[in-house]
Amino acid sequence: MEPQQSPAVLLTRDGDVAVLRLNRPEALNAVNADLERDFKGALDEVEADATVRAVVLTGAGRGFCAGADLLEPAPAPVGAHVAHVLHHRYNAIVRRLHALQVPVVSAVNGVAAGGGVGLALSADVVIAAESARFKQVFGPQLGVIPDVGSTWYYPRLLGRGRALPLMLTGDDLPAPQAAAWGLIWQVVPDDQLLPTALALAHRLAAGPVRAYAAIRAAVDHAVSVPLEAQLDLERDVNGRLCDGPDFAEGVTAFRERRKPRWR
Repeated sequence: MEPQQSPAVLLTRDGDVAVLRLNRPEALNAVNADLERDFKGALDEVEADATVRAVVLTGAGRGFCAGADLLEPAPAPVGAHVAHVLHHRYNAIVRRLHALQVPVVSAVNGVAAGGGVGLALSADVVIAAESARFKQVFGPQLGVIPDVGSTWYYPRLLGRGRALPLMLTGDDLPAPQAAAWGLIWQVVPDDQLLPTALALAHRLAAGPVRAYAAIRAAVDHAVSVPLEAQLDLERDVNGRLCDGPDFAEGVTAFRERRKPRWR
């Protein structure tokens, strides 16, 4: 018999807290079809289980999530495929995380890059290890705009003056600086990341979780543009840009392990 493949997202329980662990460590937990399938399956279980009162989202291995798996084949036309994947894979997961009726805590270990940034920021509270970093690679490496909610989260949390340069340069934002700038809630020593996240999740789980969901909705309502509209904008713009030469060069450079040669 062939050995069974481990789920690309592991769902475990710590009392009334569900722990979702992205589980493609060999690919820095980059999102592919398997991870999408298992992530949605795990969310199905969480949503159906009334005993779950909080969720912790983290990554296996040395990284949280490197965004999309660019080694996964993309059929032509590429732009239409990317728009479809954004809508049905990434945006669908963000919407479901954002709509969970229990508090969600992200425990960011290592790098969160590309769509992994939006995934991390979809939580209600983001805690990062001291070694973690956030990286917006879309523009300088792929010639497209940040997506998975990044163009919605970054300006609101950082302000335009910090969000835009990070997106234009692709420079790393180390976790301590991310906390100082207000992108995330807390930075802790690497070996304290999961214990800290679980402790906070249990604290929230012991509270009025329905009220917490209402607080989230009220805070989100206070901003001028809804996340739904911004996710749609990201999908449409990248659906166009991914048919262009810059994205093709960016993907080719990634696969050939070299820097893109922009023209």
